[in-house]
Amino acid sequence: MIQPDLIIHDVKDNVAVVVINKILKNQECVAWIMENDKTIKIKCINEIPLGHKIALKNFEIGDTILKYGHDIGKVVSPIKKGDHVHIHNVKTKKW
Repeated sequence: MIQPDLIIHDVKDNVAVVVINKILKNQECVAWIMENDKTIKIKCINEIPLGHKIALKNFEIGDTILKYGHDIGKVVSPIKKGDHVHIHNVKTKKW
């Protein structure tokens, strides 16, 4: 298997986690889906650091982010596929 740039924990996830030092703008990335041991490719549209998330689809305001197969927050500004997903565009639903 090729060393992945991203990890997707669950097949239901709509974000992946960066597992290399950083993803560069316009970089073609390999994402490993842990649950079924498959890989997908996605093009990153901006730089994303280690441990941060990348969108696997387009999101609109109010959409739900899924990680580990669970709801981790709601989208507060539109996110494009391949974009950085973090506190500037996602908030917890608890607050």
